[in-house]
Amino acid sequence: MRLKGKTAIVTGATSGMGKGIAERFAKEGASLILSGRDVPRGQELEKQLKQNDGRAVFVPGDVSEMAVNQKLVEEAIHHFGRLDIVSTNAGKLGLGSVTEISVDDWNETIGTNLNAVFYLCRYAIPEMQKCGKGMVLINSSIAAFKSFPNHAAYCASKAALIALVKEMALDYGPTIRVNAMCPGPVDTPLIWDSAKAFENPETIVQQTANNTLMKRLGKPEDIASLALFLVSDEASWITGSAFTIDGGILTK
Repeated sequence: MRLKGKTAIVTGATSGMGKGIAERFAKEGASLILSGRDVPRGQELEKQLKQNDGRAVFVPGDVSEMAVNQKLVEEAIHHFGRLDIVSTNAGKLGLGSVTEISVDDWNETIGTNLNAVFYLCRYAIPEMQKCGKGMVLINSSIAAFKSFPNHAAYCASKAALIALVKEMALDYGPTIRVNAMCPGPVDTPLIWDSAKAFENPETIVQQTANNTLMKRLGKPEDIASLALFLVSDEASWITGSAFTIDGGILTK
């Protein structure tokens, strides 16, 4: 087991990529603090992981609130006595161009996608430093590098995460490693919500899949495999980097 004896906080754990990552980390022996807003799904995931001999605690809340992130770290120390890994996956689209998106939607998108990462790392890094090493893995997006119609807040927040990754890697290395994943089109609820920015969402999703070199959408399991490698000791010389995992779509 590649993560045996380690404790991880996984945000956005109740669906999509976050859930896939949580399941993979648990399978590899990590103790988990699961974060999400959907209480029934979070409780069900906790139950599922425990039935498979995993160690998991679901802590509900909105990670755009600083106090929620502080509680996640406190719960990790309370239940498992240490914190080794942070995996941030909570995301919000906030559809609209700069002149169309409401100020509230802009702030909520930046709050969930960017501020939440700052809040969690602010509390998590000191605890990981106590362990002598730690790993922060931020789920960004190819939207950090490629523009999409009516995704102003989303693209801005995802690009900002790449800069934050490099800054934290510089500030906290060599003790703390910090990396980002930049997924392309993955078959999660988020891609279907994103497609609503277009007049023909179902056609757009299918075209997007066909536009990848692999001719399919990614799966949460694909992302979880990369996440596992990056937080494991096998990636001990990797920090300050952003890894594109997109079926080759950015090559076009």
